[in-house]
Amino acid sequence: MAKEDLILIHAPSVYDFRKESLFYGPVSDLVPSTPVFEMYPFGFTTMAVQLAKAGYRVRIINLASMMLNDPDLDVERFLGRLRSSVFGLDLHWLPHAHGSLAVAEILRRLHPDSKILFGGFSSSYYHEELIRYPQVDLVLRGDSTEMPLLHLMDALDKGEDLSSVPNLTWKDQSGVHVNELSYIPDSMDHLDIDYGWIVRSVIRHRDLEGAKPFKDWDRFPITSVFTVRGCSLACAVCGGSCGAQRRVLGRSKPAFRSPEKAAQDIANVESYIKAPVFVVGDVRQYGGDYAERFFAECRRLDLDSHVVLELFTPAPESFFQEAERTFSRYSIQFSPDSHDEKVRYALGRRFDNAGLEKSITAALDNGCQRFDMFFMIGLPEQTRESALASADYTRRLYQQNRNDPRLVVYTSPLAPFLDPGSIAFENPEKFGYRLFARTLEEHRVRLPSPNWKDVLSYETKWMTRDDIAETSYDAADRLSDVRRDVGLMTDEEHLLRSQRSREARRLLVEVDAAMRLPEKERTEKMALLKTRGEELMESTICQKRDLVWDSPSILSSVPRAALGVLRGRSRRKRA
Repeated sequence: MAKEDLILIHAPSVYDFRKESLFYGPVSDLVPSTPVFEMYPFGFTTMAVQLAKAGYRVRIINLASMMLNDPDLDVERFLGRLRSSVFGLDLHWLPHAHGSLAVAEILRRLHPDSKILFGGFSSSYYHEELIRYPQVDLVLRGDSTEMPLLHLMDALDKGEDLSSVPNLTWKDQSGVHVNELSYIPDSMDHLDIDYGWIVRSVIRHRDLEGAKPFKDWDRFPITSVFTVRGCSLACAVCGGSCGAQRRVLGRSKPAFRSPEKAAQDIANVESYIKAPVFVVGDVRQYGGDYAERFFAECRRLDLDSHVVLELFTPAPESFFQEAERTFSRYSIQFSPDSHDEKVRYALGRRFDNAGLEKSITAALDNGCQRFDMFFMIGLPEQTRESALASADYTRRLYQQNRNDPRLVVYTSPLAPFLDPGSIAFENPEKFGYRLFARTLEEHRVRLPSPNWKDVLSYETKWMTRDDIAETSYDAADRLSDVRRDVGLMTDEEHLLRSQRSREARRLLVEVDAAMRLPEKERTEKMALLKTRGEELMESTICQKRDLVWDSPSILSSVPRAALGVLRGRSRRKRA
């Protein structure tokens, strides 16, 4: 196998989840990936493109997705056949703490002469703890590590001292070294976001499976365009909030991509693949005429993609009128987090329900194909009664909008872990949280817990972990009742959803009981429960298929991708 300069590997949340008896619960029901969280970060692509331009050989391997799609994959044999000077693993979202470190340990054993590099938000937060694991050589901090990574690869290639590489935490025989966090670009416009690199990489390595962003991406593809790194909002539980970004990444303000470049990114996606494009970041966040310029450039480029726009706060009707004028198809995703204004205000979300309701109606009146809205459970000031009342509020929203099926409401637990660096993580008592994990190691050891509620690193003054679990099922059941009552779910679909919810609750209790048995009996009982847990791995409390936008299989884009590669090659030659 040809040797690479860098192989970027995305590990599963827990290694090896295929051999463990794990009941994941609903913690991933509101993201496209499975509870293994096999979606790798977009930064893999931008880093790979930057290095490839400089002449380095780079490969992306989604090991988590490969393990999901091939239960018989011999991971150690596969990893042992790889050849690379550096192996990079992402520890961006903290639920990857177990899998990323376990895979790094295997790589260290199989490739003792290769360097092992970590990066991502959680890596940045815990860099001084992370570097002390024996399988970790290097940690790159920050949210824009494309250029620091290039400096690092150059230094390693030339055998130079690493003390000049910005944002790097590293160790040698003399100990641990923490270089200055000095590379914090104030714009995203320097990035060359070349979606054709992924296509060329798949062809070069003859490996679509390892390059897929998540398990079913080839069947239900969706792509992303980023308008910003950082955020101007201060939501209490979000690791991406402005306070967390300043504290962990040294970012004092968001770094935006110009609206013209963001629109061009969508056009670039279209030249390779026919799939919905998720525009990450509320395009109104920059202020001024950013949104207007973005829409104008999209119209000039005559885009044909189904574009999914993200809202952080309610938008006026004029915004949706512009979206309808610009795109042949568009959808909206909005996470108000709670219908309860008291809860929302405690999170730092300063908008009322009247504005929210006007936005929903305005979007539906102006061509929005789907308006996805998300409610969370386990928030500050949120009681069980408040969480359950979200279903009653949803019923009212449907009544206000003539039971429009384009409005789709979801509910789910907040997350397995409270985001490190978030305001609530740093000041848990102020927001009514009790934390069961603070360090990286404390989070890592929680992840293989058989019962999903025991993985949760938090509870609140208003709800224990048991309450959060029970309320999650109850709230989802009530939401299903609403969807059936307004004609958005058939009686048969409702029955199947109710049966699945009951089975999940039953399994929760049985796993708890099994864990109290003596070791031998516990092992036997958990083995019997494993299959049932795997059957409930996805769509535990909501129908995950609802999150998928209708799009053709990736195979239908092969001619388009091939043409895009040829055009890209021609452009590079001219350059």
